[in-house]
Amino acid sequence: MSPTRRQFLAGAAALYPASLLAAPVPWPAWADELRHRLDLMAAELTASAKPWQGPPLTVRPEDFGHRPGQDLSTKAIQAAIEAAAEKGGGTVLLSQGDYVSGTLDLRSNVQLRIGAGARLLASLSLADYPDRVAKRPTVMDSNMGMNQSLIFAEGCENIALAGEGTIDGRGTQDHFSSPEGSGHTPGRPFLIRIIDCRRVHVQGLTLRDSACWMQDYLNCDELLIEDLTVDNQANFNNDGCDIDGCRNVVVRNCLINSEDDGLCFKLASERPTERVLVENCRLYSTCNPLKLGTDSQSLFRDVLVRNVELGGPDETMRTLRRRHADSGISWEIVDGGRAENVLCTGIHIVRADTPFFLRLADRGRVRPEEARPSAGTLSRIVFDGVTGQDNGSRGSYFMGLPGHPIRDVALRAVDLAVGAAETAPPHEAKIPEMGDVYPDARMIKGPVPAYGLWARHVDGLTLRDVRFTPSAHESRPMILADFDVRGFRADNFTGTR
Repeated sequence: MSPTRRQFLAGAAALYPASLLAAPVPWPAWADELRHRLDLMAAELTASAKPWQGPPLTVRPEDFGHRPGQDLSTKAIQAAIEAAAEKGGGTVLLSQGDYVSGTLDLRSNVQLRIGAGARLLASLSLADYPDRVAKRPTVMDSNMGMNQSLIFAEGCENIALAGEGTIDGRGTQDHFSSPEGSGHTPGRPFLIRIIDCRRVHVQGLTLRDSACWMQDYLNCDELLIEDLTVDNQANFNNDGCDIDGCRNVVVRNCLINSEDDGLCFKLASERPTERVLVENCRLYSTCNPLKLGTDSQSLFRDVLVRNVELGGPDETMRTLRRRHADSGISWEIVDGGRAENVLCTGIHIVRADTPFFLRLADRGRVRPEEARPSAGTLSRIVFDGVTGQDNGSRGSYFMGLPGHPIRDVALRAVDLAVGAAETAPPHEAKIPEMGDVYPDARMIKGPVPAYGLWARHVDGLTLRDVRFTPSAHESRPMILADFDVRGFRADNFTGTR
């Protein structure tokens, strides 16, 4: 038996004969069934995802007093929105030059369209962003206290932001400054915040430089986001797109470059996020380009991600702090919720220190008046057809808790080039459980105990045709299963030391 296999077996939860590791393992029936069902779901979502449809009426801010070079056009743009809404809906068109504005409130059946060559510029004065306190409390509101944004909608139906132009938050630290953190971000408005809405279409725009998160969609049904260019590398907490408690979601043909999380799914709205299709996107981040969490208080279910490149920004892209992505794909359930039935296929991962990160933990963050929940569940996760290069040396890891394992994870046709560790990893027995630690691939400092994949507290792990290739000599094994890993099946252990 090779040293790699010997080291692998020594750390496994149970010993398997070498013949089992040499032969192809059966692919789980549940994974095939999941693929079939999610393909059908994708076809249904594609057929039903329609662009904004509204009355042919077009109104312009110029009709309500806007003039080129005006210092602030909030009143003129809002008056155009109200006029369109009063007539049953229509398009508010920003057609030429720059429009400087504070908070704008969207209305049902109204499309705000930024024409080619036009720009909607965020005001640089916080006084132009009056509070918009959500009518329905969420964990996000109690945790972040975020009540300011450039574009706001609540309880609307059939709304759109679209066009070939640009929305620029001008959110650099020179204009909007407060410390980085996972809690309150005072003095840094979001660019877009849409709550409790139905039939939302965001299409075609270039979105730049929010002072905080770029887009936040909470408890929305029928959400279509397509053909966006998002460049959010101006400040701390610069997420690219956050989708929270939304159903029947399509995100396609988007390019995101973000300082913080790229495309991030959350459950702080305490509503399910389900029936989601993400396809044909490029997601880059110096944090986590594709993520669930950290807020995970409800249900995340039936998600298909396909034909996506993700990882850290390359040298041609703007960055606030140049570095690899902390992780490539991060699924994190830490606040008592559930994630299940998630398939990633046709994925290319580049410049990620930890290509895969699965975490089931017990932080238990909820609203202050709610009881702390027990640990949730993370199950039926598939990675099928994943390639990549120029990834870091930390290693991927799946980490549950004693008595709360991650269940049913399957990887197939994975071929990733990774870095080689320059320092010795900690022995797996010395890595604490960290049940209430903020979930992030950086929670383990330095390399993990395997250069490919380390698993702890996982029940039902299948690896078929999985290979990690280090850039130099490695003392770590390619795969290491530690503590309570049950139902392990794997083949093709061809990685070199």
